Order: sequence, then structure tokens, then C-alpha cells
Amino acid sequence: MKEAIERTRLDHFVSVETLENEEVTALIKRAGELKWGAAPQYAGIKYAVNLFFESSTRTHKSFEMAENKLGLKVIDFEPSTSSLTKGESLYDTVLTMAAIGVDVAVIRHGSESFYTDLINSPTISCSIINGGDGAGQHPSQCLLDLMTIYEEFGSFEGLKVAIVGDLTHSRVARSNMQMLQRLGAEIYFSGPPEWYNPSFDQYGQYRPLDELVKMVDVMMLLRVQHERHETYGNFSTASYLEKYGLTADRERNMLGHAIIMHPAPVNHDVELQGTLMECPRSRIVTQMQNGVYARMAILEAVLAH
Repeated sequence: MKEAIERTRLDHFVSVETLENEEVTALIKRAGELKWGAAPQYAGIKYAVNLFFESSTRTHKSFEMAENKLGLKVIDFEPSTSSLTKGESLYDTVLTMAAIGVDVAVIRHGSESFYTDLINSPTISCSIINGGDGAGQHPSQCLLDLMTIYEEFGSFEGLKVAIVGDLTHSRVARSNMQMLQRLGAEIYFSGPPEWYNPSFDQYGQYRPLDELVKMVDVMMLLRVQHERHETYGNFSTASYLEKYGLTADRERNMLGHAIIMHPAPVNHDVELQGTLMECPRSRIVTQMQNGVYARMAILEAVLAH
């Protein structure tokens, strides 16, 4: 797939919104090729480092698996034993990594747009991949979600997609609503009204969940992000599931071909009833599997620039 690889030669991968639709589609298709055994295409020995300053299982280990499948040499990094404990800044950490020969740094950090100074630096020579910035963007999760939907339906045009839950605090929601609309999907929202931002109106419509379950092709649930809220007051998991979660009764009202998605980790019996995590229409495990191949495609694209 020579043409697709040429279209996706990237200096950095920090936001899907900066890519053309054709580049996003090419990355999705390339991820599919890699999933079915295509050989990686980049020249020479390459070095990667994963700088994760927030807790992560899926994203961190998915990138690590992707790097290993591509044959990259991965430099170990542990924040608690690095010079960060001596006051070193993120910029200086990445500058050091680039200076010693790292080709690509995958970074998750709590500050939104942490990557701005890094990609604009005249001295930092390595490529930067955004593994999640605060409540801002999660572009690799967006790409794996798009891959999962494309794998299921073969197109985005006219698909009805519901994004439900903790919308305001979700970097997954922000990336997905923008890209899905750009690619031709119809977006709908639901969840607690206090977690809905009027700025989302430009991407889709807010509707009651019981209405959406009967009409959408994709039910994309979001994790309730306890760690990003100052307080939950009298938050009740049972009440949330009853009002805003996907229960077994709601699942039975979904269209026959409709699928369930969730970026994980799932709060069982909160965003969805626990029995639905691995039900026939759930693609949650598939999303985790596809994450490896989507991230392989991202890494390959920045290594080929």
C-alpha cells in the first residue's frame, strides 16, 4: 500500500484534527493491513521511549506492544527514578531523550497541549506522539475507535453514532466527535446534562438515551472520570446506570446490527451493565486489540518522515 504510506509521513502525531481526511483514512487502512500481517515499512534501527506521567494500562502497554511488533528498540523510562524527582522539566526530559538518539517519544501528560513547545523546538529532533494530554486530546484512541467502526461498517457516511456519559471531561469524546462528523457520521449525545457543554452543539444533538438506543448504529459509552472531578457529592453508581447507563433492557432495544463501544477501563454496572461488557454486540475487546495496530500505523508514519 505504497500510496497510503506516502500520504501518512508525519513529523509528529499530536492531534487527528490537524490531519486531512485522506490521511486519517490511510492510517485506518494501514492499521488494517498491519492487523492482517503486512510487514512494517521504515528504514534502519529506530529507538522509542514511552514517557507516561499519568497512570495507564491500555494506552501505555498498547504502544509498547506496537513498538515491539514493529521491531523498535524501546528505551526504559520510569518517572519516579528519573531526574523529574530533581525538578527536571518535561521539555528537558524530551531534549535529553532526543540528544541521546531517541527517534520517537510517546508522551502522556496531565497538561493540555503539553506538546506545543516540544514540536516547535529547533533543538528537539525526535518525533512526538500524544498519548493523551489532560482533558484535551487522545488522538491514538480516536484512531483505534475509527478503525473499529470502519472495520464493522466499511464507511462513516450516514452512520448514527451516540457518545454518552462524561462528555465534558473526556478527551476521547472531543477527538471522536470532531473526526466522526468530518468523516460523514451523524453525532448524538446523552448523559448527565451537567456534563454537557453547549460547544458540542456544533457537532451533534443531545437526546435522551432511551431514544438513542433505538436509532443509532454505534453506542459509544464514556467512563465516569472520578479522578477529573473535584467532587462527586452524593454520586450513586446505581442511579447513574439507571438514568444514563446501558442496561440489559436498553441493549435489547438497540438495532440488530448496532455495536457497543467504550474506551475502557469500564466502570462495571455504571456506564453499562456488567453482563454487556463481552456480549455479542460489544466491540470493547476489539477496540483494545485494534489499539495495537492503530498505534503501529502511527509509529510507522512518524518513523517514515
